[in-house]
Amino acid sequence: MLPMQAWQLLLVLGLSFLLGLEREGRKASAGHYIFGGVRTFPLIGFLGYTVALLSGPQGFGMLAGFLGVAVLLAISYWHKISQAGEAGVTTEMTGLLTYLLGGLVAGELYWQATALVVISLLLLELKAALEGLAERIPSAEVLTLTKFLLLTAVILPVVPNRPFTAFGINPFRLWLVVVAVSGLSYISYLVQWRLGERASVATSAVLGGLYSSTVATVILARRSRELARGGVYAAAVVLASSTMYLRVVLLLWLFQPALANKLGGLLVGLGVLSGGVAGVWMSGLVRREPSGESSRPFLNPLELSTAFLFAAVFLLLTVASQWVGQTWGAMGVYALSLVAGAVDVDPYVLSVAQQAGDRIALDRAAQAVLLALAGNQAAKGIYAALIGSPQMGGKALLAMLGLALLTALPLAWL
Repeated sequence: MLPMQAWQLLLVLGLSFLLGLEREGRKASAGHYIFGGVRTFPLIGFLGYTVALLSGPQGFGMLAGFLGVAVLLAISYWHKISQAGEAGVTTEMTGLLTYLLGGLVAGELYWQATALVVISLLLLELKAALEGLAERIPSAEVLTLTKFLLLTAVILPVVPNRPFTAFGINPFRLWLVVVAVSGLSYISYLVQWRLGERASVATSAVLGGLYSSTVATVILARRSRELARGGVYAAAVVLASSTMYLRVVLLLWLFQPALANKLGGLLVGLGVLSGGVAGVWMSGLVRREPSGESSRPFLNPLELSTAFLFAAVFLLLTVASQWVGQTWGAMGVYALSLVAGAVDVDPYVLSVAQQAGDRIALDRAAQAVLLALAGNQAAKGIYAALIGSPQMGGKALLAMLGLALLTALPLAWL
């Protein structure tokens, strides 16, 4: 049986050798001086391992060794740019990582050391693909991803997770709703952006329903007026609205499983039924009535102002639903459901879901959700009639009013 230190030395040798082997392969194609290779990198790894053992838990020796290796690599880099005129620092950074790799192994952080080497090798070997990806992704999309990380990884962890005021407002749960809705919309937006002009009206309608069926209805209606189209865009509005049921089920399942269990089958059935009818309707019309160009991409959902506005609306509707329920009872909640659903269904549905089984009875919450969805469907029919082309508006209004009645019909049994 080999001692533990022997296995550690073998691990340092193997991992640093892989990094050196990758850098050795770059020498032939570089055309100029490159620091190190299959011998130098293992030696740097052994140096880091030895210094870590000698310095012990204090770490000062490890830091001094790191600075020494950094100076050596800086001299090497100066020599390289004196020959090439312009050069990257990938090899030098890999050398510093190799030195730290020895310290990780000495500290028995084997998984971390191996993972860092594997990820580093992927980054080094996929240079061309990653550089091409950077050229294809606009800087605006990088900023959008940064905003998403700000919403999720920076703001969410520091928000207090306890109720405040007599209305039981929990800031953490409030912001978690914002993150969930923004994340779902962001995924839909990314797919739509990636498809670009290849997206058909049907694809845009489905993705729009995941993003926001109300926004999708407005965009499709405007597009129908610009292109003087009718039935295809009316069917697309119904298709986008059918996707809304599935989005609501997913959000309810995330935030109120009991309410999702009560309404899930019904909402999925409504989504499949309305989506199937819209698909058949659209496929029958598309040959006789071409849709023209694909619909325009949706607006970016991750503007910070939009996120804060959603949080404000969610907070307002949460307080309003509790106050209305205490003041006017069930009828007040139902009236608020119709009004709120006509404006923006997501914040109201989620505010009801947060209170279901606690401040609002589960059956009443289910009824409020259905009324909000019905009100939203009717409102989208009105938007389509007002914004869309004459050929599209009337058809969309009748279809959406029928969908609203179909959504409200199960209230007779709840």
